[in-house]
Amino acid sequence: MIETTIGSLKLKNPFILASGVLGVNASVMTRVANAGCGGITTKSIGPIPKAGYPNPTVVELGNGNLINAMGLPNPGCEEFVTEIIETKKRTNAPIIASIFGKDTEEFILVAKTLLKGNPDAFELNVSCPHGGKYGSIIGQDKELVEEITREVKKIVKVPVYVKISPNLSDLRVPAEAAVSGGADGIVVINTLRAMAIDINYRKPILANKFGGLSGPAVKPVALKCVYDMYSSFGDKVPIIGVGGISNWEDVVEFILAGASAVQVGTAISYCKDPVNISIFNELADGLKNYLKSEGFSKTTDIVGLAHKD
Repeated sequence: MIETTIGSLKLKNPFILASGVLGVNASVMTRVANAGCGGITTKSIGPIPKAGYPNPTVVELGNGNLINAMGLPNPGCEEFVTEIIETKKRTNAPIIASIFGKDTEEFILVAKTLLKGNPDAFELNVSCPHGGKYGSIIGQDKELVEEITREVKKIVKVPVYVKISPNLSDLRVPAEAAVSGGADGIVVINTLRAMAIDINYRKPILANKFGGLSGPAVKPVALKCVYDMYSSFGDKVPIIGVGGISNWEDVVEFILAGASAVQVGTAISYCKDPVNISIFNELADGLKNYLKSEGFSKTTDIVGLAHKD
């Protein structure tokens, strides 16, 4: 009833772990898979080990919202191959390898290296708002986005998704570049640039001064971006929605706006049972009940219905 397909990637449900949240090693990713998600996006992995920014890296704003500036810490692609291999031994959940680099050559290097682990798909992170020379600075260059997408597509046999930044004047520009490069899906959105200041010390709280806002506060922005992406590209590639999804009602809104699947991140910490990561089953039950009560037989029946007259 709620199975879905993104490109050629088949998921038992449309709920995917978002990159940067728990996708850090085989043990944790297996735990998430066993909690009922349809797929797992790894932490963004680069060409070499990266320590990230010093603490503090996270500010809790209340009501389930966070600002984070981690700085893309990761063990490097060579080391992470083992984590993918071990995860795939323990679970059947599809693994989506999130990758980043400062240029096309680095993206190719990371993709080629992680292929040794046989991931089920790749997500190109060209949208991190606090990644310095990585992330959104790449996503602002449409020629580079198209080139990176095309070159990664040449060397992999699995779907390639491109994650778009909301911190641009027109998200359709990098999305069009990704589609032209052969992307199998568009992921919308990454976090919003944000800041918090300590009024006693009169300084920004984060070591990096600014970071990315996630949680329910970004949901209306993410929803509008998904709606716009579907209007422009829904007939070309599937859309994966992400940003502030906390309950099944949010899921339905994103699917009605045009998302074929959704990613869940920050809400994991605030679900009814964060220890056992209950949110994926909660979302699945809610979506199933909604479809049944409204007379729909499957998730694809409602994708983009908010666009109908």
